[in-house]
Amino acid sequence: MSLRLDTDKETGVAVVTLDRPERLNAIDLATAAELTSTWRALRFDDAVRAVVLTGAGGRAFSTGLDRDAVVPQPSSPYMQDDPLIAVGPKSNDLWKPVIAAVAGMACGGAFYLLGESDFVVADETAVFFDPHTSYGMVSAYESVLMAQRMPYGEVARLVLMGNAERVSARRAHEVGLVSEVTEPGRALAAAVRCATVIAGYPAEGVQGSVRALWAAKEAARERGYGLAPHLIALGNLPAAGQSELFANRSRATPRIR
Repeated sequence: MSLRLDTDKETGVAVVTLDRPERLNAIDLATAAELTSTWRALRFDDAVRAVVLTGAGGRAFSTGLDRDAVVPQPSSPYMQDDPLIAVGPKSNDLWKPVIAAVAGMACGGAFYLLGESDFVVADETAVFFDPHTSYGMVSAYESVLMAQRMPYGEVARLVLMGNAERVSARRAHEVGLVSEVTEPGRALAAAVRCATVIAGYPAEGVQGSVRALWAAKEAARERGYGLAPHLIALGNLPAAGQSELFANRSRATPRIR
C-alpha cells in the first residue's frame, strides 16, 4: 500500500498520508486509485468530520505523477486520459474539510491535491514549483487550480519558470497559497490542530460551508478543465522528447524566492 489512513474516532480527524518516501511521494497509477477509493470511502464514515492530507518522509509532500507511470492514450485528439484527474477529494464528491500539511517539495501534479484542499499549512522547508514547461509539457489542470488560489502573476511565474525557480513557504504564505507557516516538522501537528477544532463543530454546517466555497470557484474551474485536454494535445512534446529533456535536465540549483 502506498497510502496510509489513520483515523482518530475521538477527535473525528483522519490523516491521509502519501507513503512513497523513496519516490518523493510521487503518484503512480496504484496510488492514484488508492486516493480515489479513500476519498470515496470517507464520504460514508460519519465518525470522520475533518481530514488532513500529508506526505511521508519529510523530503516531499508529493512530486506529482511518477515518471515511470505508463498511461496509454487514445489516438484521437478528442479523448484523453489524465491519471490524476480524480485524485482530489472534491473530484470524488467529498465535502468534508481537507487540510494539506506540506513539508519539502510540492510540485507538478501535487497541485491536483493542493488545489482541492480547503487550505494549506506548510513548514519552513516547503517549496512549490511546476516543472512542466521545462520538459516540453503544458501545465493545464495545475494552472487552472492554482489560478484559483494565487494572483495571476504569481501563478504565471510559477508555471513559466519551470525548474529554474521555487516558491518558498514564506512567499507562498504572502501570496495566499499557504495559510500558515510553521517551524520545520510542525506542519502536520498544526494542520491536525485546525482539523480537530473544525471536527468539533456540527458537521452539516461545516460541510455546507465547504460546498458553498467550492461552488464559488466551480464555473471557472470547469471552463478551464474543458480546454485543458486540447491544450495538452496541442502543446505537449511527444513522450520521447519529454524523456530526452528530463534526462538532460540541468543540475543547477534552482533559485528560491
